[in-house]
Amino acid sequence: MSTVFIALQANEDTRPIIEAIVADNPHAVVNQQPAMVKIDAEDSLVVRRETIEELLGREFDLQELQINLISLSGHLDETDDEMKLYWNA
Repeated sequence: MSTVFIALQANEDTRPIIEAIVADNPHAVVNQQPAMVKIDAEDSLVVRRETIEELLGREFDLQELQINLISLSGHLDETDDEMKLYWNA
């Protein structure tokens, strides 16, 4: 198995985004650090716009992630509704 990850700045804007990622990826492991949050997952990780919108209480464009994105690892597939990080088997 291979691990994918997404790392985001740790701030008030990313708190609901991180909660949404964890809700949609129960297998994910959250690593809190002083200035960032790194979320690791085996094989794949999905970020869903709908889940983020539910927690934010407003519309959310996945491109807004770029503002607080530090790094990511894995192949990336993006649509308007979700972003998926994965490794091919």
